Amino acid sequence: MAEQMDLWHNKPEEEPQARIAQLREEINRHNFRYYVLDAPTISDADYDQLFRELLELEAQHPELVTPDSPTQRVGAIPATQFGAVRHRVPMLSLDNAFGHDEFLEFDRRVKRGLGLPADTEVAYVCELKIDGLAISLTYEDGVFVTGATRGNGVEGEDVTANIRTVPAVPLRLRDEAGAEGLIEIRGEVYLSRAEFDRINADREAHDEAPFANPRNAAAGSIRQLDPRVTASRKLSIFCYALGAADDLEFATQQQVLAFIKDAGLPVNPHIQRAVGAQEVLAFCDTWEGRRHTLSYDIDGVVVKVDALEEQRRLGFVSRSPRWAIAYKYAPEQAETTVRDIIVQVGRTGALTPVAIMDPVTLAGSVVSRATLHNEDEIARKDVRIGDRVVIQKAGEVIPEVVRAITDARDGDERAFAMPAHCPVCGAEVVRPEGEAVARCSGIACPAQIKQHIRHFVSRGALDIQGIGPALIDQLVDNELIQDPADLYALTADQLMTLERMGRKSAENVVAAIQGAKAPTLGRLIFGFGIRYVGDTVAELLAAHFGSLERLREATHDELLAIPGIGPQIATSVYIFFRQEQTQHLLEKLQAAGVQPRVPAAPGEGPLAGQTFVFTGALNLPREDAEAMVRELGGKASSSVSKNTDYVVAGEKAGSKLDKARSLNVPILTEEEFHQLIDHARQGAA
Repeated sequence: MAEQMDLWHNKPEEEPQARIAQLREEINRHNFRYYVLDAPTISDADYDQLFRELLELEAQHPELVTPDSPTQRVGAIPATQFGAVRHRVPMLSLDNAFGHDEFLEFDRRVKRGLGLPADTEVAYVCELKIDGLAISLTYEDGVFVTGATRGNGVEGEDVTANIRTVPAVPLRLRDEAGAEGLIEIRGEVYLSRAEFDRINADREAHDEAPFANPRNAAAGSIRQLDPRVTASRKLSIFCYALGAADDLEFATQQQVLAFIKDAGLPVNPHIQRAVGAQEVLAFCDTWEGRRHTLSYDIDGVVVKVDALEEQRRLGFVSRSPRWAIAYKYAPEQAETTVRDIIVQVGRTGALTPVAIMDPVTLAGSVVSRATLHNEDEIARKDVRIGDRVVIQKAGEVIPEVVRAITDARDGDERAFAMPAHCPVCGAEVVRPEGEAVARCSGIACPAQIKQHIRHFVSRGALDIQGIGPALIDQLVDNELIQDPADLYALTADQLMTLERMGRKSAENVVAAIQGAKAPTLGRLIFGFGIRYVGDTVAELLAAHFGSLERLREATHDELLAIPGIGPQIATSVYIFFRQEQTQHLLEKLQAAGVQPRVPAAPGEGPLAGQTFVFTGALNLPREDAEAMVRELGGKASSSVSKNTDYVVAGEKAGSKLDKARSLNVPILTEEEFHQLIDHARQGAA
């Protein structure tokens, strides 16, 4: 990686336009070597320095920025929906062959279609079948213009902004390929297993359901309405075919793949020309055994007739080509014995039954655990402790139990029952009607305490600045806190014992915590993380009961009687406040001096009867400003009318400000709004 780089520094006499062109050419060349040839010649640090120089020059000369510049990968605003793109050449699906016999029948059909004798050997190209999302890339005169999903094969979704974030997709094809006019290139966007694991860990940390497999994760990533989310996931691509292509003529599929690679797009390296069915089957068998050595998932091999003229003669049937087939691998399965069924408690409180089994080799690794998903799945499959079972990995990260071998039972097997109390903390286990997942209701459950504390300090709850996930992990791991109330007992000296925590930072964190002792009652209720209780329901409960004491004593019937509170919410709130952990937490919060501010009753308070509208960019989050108004008995509205009492205008205020002026509605700056709120609070004290 010590290639001599003569393009490091922008010479003073060099024209910016020429230097920018040089940098783009250099960066594109290194992208090609990295993503396509897998043979980089400079270090990541050197590449980053080139990229930074280009960014700086384009920032100084925005008139020289072009859509195909390497810097223009992210920047589109989030979409509200995807537009439609019609494929010039349909993106067809493939028929499947499961096993040797079905492929041999396909081979016989090909020979009949071509009018060849049965003993003639057809030349095929074998390509690994990447388990991802099919994509069509359209280039015009070498410049990337459109990215679309397969959709129904005729029309797909426009995901251009998201495809631009995939580093391996060149925004301009290499000149060496001679790619002129319009070209559609087909490929498969996928995620490596390592990136899939990272994404799922991040989703679980943010209380989001993990993706079932890399294929689903890739599809979910490419269909994000916000390209920045797509950019945060390290998507990759392998390309394998052409759709519409002006002025391009090839004789074989191998030549097509060579052109795609020369144009600057990644092509899977594990491709083989096979003459005759037996060579094809040998390739398929080899990769069925080797597929777990790859860093990404495959679910078979795509086999295509190599000669394009023969492809044209064979044509299509329905929505599939007669000249290609997908040789699919069956999910790998193994037999073993279930020795026990335990329950794991996830970060969100979900209880998942897991089979503990005799170790067995499956999909290239030894496994001794398999998920049983939930109580209903166990009942449906009738899996018992002591059963012989079939397990498999079929796109799932954790092996799953497929079925019990009931014929092998001897009468000693035992049925499983979901525990009534959390196996980690002892809190009551709740399974709402209509849901498959049972959950722990304990707020201090060690299995989910980090997630509870993250939610407690989040912006929508107590909004304690300076306490992020990394610090929470350290606090819990070092046993400095065991529940949210313990935050208020932290000292600067304790915090300074943690990694990368100096005196000033520690004092700032303590000050932020101590400054969060008077949240609104609604925010505190929301901060508890009670299932089904979002910020709106939390405000509803706060307004109805007026105090934490009244809420914690509320009966199930009282909760049900509140308009907008259904059986699910009522049951969840009632059970939460009946837990011993909750009572202990509330006592600790009170002892720490946490006193929630109680909102004014409807029609009461210093701002009663007054309506506020907020417009423009404020330093204070708008939801916080609206909460201040409601806390003091006022109302926050989204539209200006003659009944509006005040419009609070921040920077770049728009039509609402104009309407306020036309109606002679009083207009406040953000500073004047804070003065009004302070005055109202003093009057209410």
